[in-house]
Amino acid sequence: MEKKSAKSPGRPLFNTMLSRIEAGEANGIIGWHPDRLSRNSVDGGRIIYLLDTGRIVALKFPTFWFEPTPQGKFMLNIAFGQSKYYVDSLAENTKRGLRQKIRRGEYPNCAPVGYLNDSSTKTIVINRKRSVIIRQAFELYSQGNSRLEDIATFLQSHGIISYGGKRVHINRVTSILKNPFCYGHFRYLGEVHEGKHQPVISKQLFDQVHEVLAGRGRPHHQAKNHARDLCGLLHCTCGMMITGEQKTKHEKNGNVHYYTYYHCTHKSKTIKCSESAVTEPDLARQLSSLIKQPALPTVWAEAMRKKLAEDKADSAQSVSAFVQETRDKVSMINQKLQRLLDGYLDQLIDQETYKVEKNKLTSSKKSLEENLLTLERTQTGWIEPFSKWITQAENLPVVAESSDHLAKKVVAKEIFGSNLQLSASEASGQYNNPWDFVVRAKNSLKNRESFQNCELLVGAHRIELWTSFLSGKRSTTELRAQLFNF
Repeated sequence: MEKKSAKSPGRPLFNTMLSRIEAGEANGIIGWHPDRLSRNSVDGGRIIYLLDTGRIVALKFPTFWFEPTPQGKFMLNIAFGQSKYYVDSLAENTKRGLRQKIRRGEYPNCAPVGYLNDSSTKTIVINRKRSVIIRQAFELYSQGNSRLEDIATFLQSHGIISYGGKRVHINRVTSILKNPFCYGHFRYLGEVHEGKHQPVISKQLFDQVHEVLAGRGRPHHQAKNHARDLCGLLHCTCGMMITGEQKTKHEKNGNVHYYTYYHCTHKSKTIKCSESAVTEPDLARQLSSLIKQPALPTVWAEAMRKKLAEDKADSAQSVSAFVQETRDKVSMINQKLQRLLDGYLDQLIDQETYKVEKNKLTSSKKSLEENLLTLERTQTGWIEPFSKWITQAENLPVVAESSDHLAKKVVAKEIFGSNLQLSASEASGQYNNPWDFVVRAKNSLKNRESFQNCELLVGAHRIELWTSFLSGKRSTTELRAQLFNF
């Protein structure tokens, strides 16, 4: 029994049958209808050719009359053509229906985990029980402390398993965490589209998970005593990463001492690195010193909190500007999407470039729309993150003086990003915004004003400048010029 469709050549049983006919083992075929023999031009042509050469003498169909005459072969050829036309038309109509469904924001496939296919409305709806588990899995992985195996175990413990009843594979976990369907979009044929289904998570949470996935990749096995507290934080002057290595010293009296050194990985094939190593205590002290630099003085922090409390009552005006600016950005992205589509339709850009650029713009648009929705719902939405930043900046000395190297690493990552470098056993780096501004402000005021006088930072109408600066809407130069008037 042939299981492969006749719409394309390459059917094993069909080819075997024609080969036996060509070898003279048979000279006739019994079938239900010509469209069961062929619905493509290749197989149909082979049958017509075997009729012309006399290898096939008879074709018998209960629903179709055929005689091996010129008229009979002509009608058979028409039957094959009609079969191919039906298949081609059906494929085109199906594609058109799928395109129309995509335009409406409907996912033309089975619902992913966390959702259900509603047969009554022909739509995809949230699975109220599993959607909560999927959201918790995203939140768990976004913290950066869990492996893909841990997420798979978490899903298994909550009833989400493979079809074989086993724990889902880590590749499946990665697919779930990378699926834009969860935040309201869906990917189809390599292109991301806006969906009308209800999202399970926010775009912000999805981006956080994506950053963890991109920064970590698949976890590698490491030895139990691997010195990893400060690994992955600094770069060497040659461009390679700084890694840690533990050394053990055994004394004659039986005492054992462990030392940790950080040095270049020496993986460059073009540069022979000669940078010396640094001990973990020395590196930790250097990081502590760097972390203390952007710490907010207590008087600054208290004045900022006071001003935040005052501005909370009338923050609607300051937020309205951000709302309008966000709307303008969304409108601009819509224009770019339209121009991108026009360029693709006019064949000015290829399909692959169109998909990549559209996916980027669609992702940015979703993030802006979520921010806009948050600002419109809560007119004081900017106050809470700013207040958290003040607390974090004020508590930097506590983190710097602690013995928790992992806590220092987390804070250093946020303050410096990937800008930390180790040169001549000395750690240095460029501060990210807004930490860079605090350092510059403190250095500028050191010889001009006392830290007690913080009106330059939190004047009567200056808090909005800080807010726009923290949201990336103002540069360091603009903020310094307006706050310090130089």
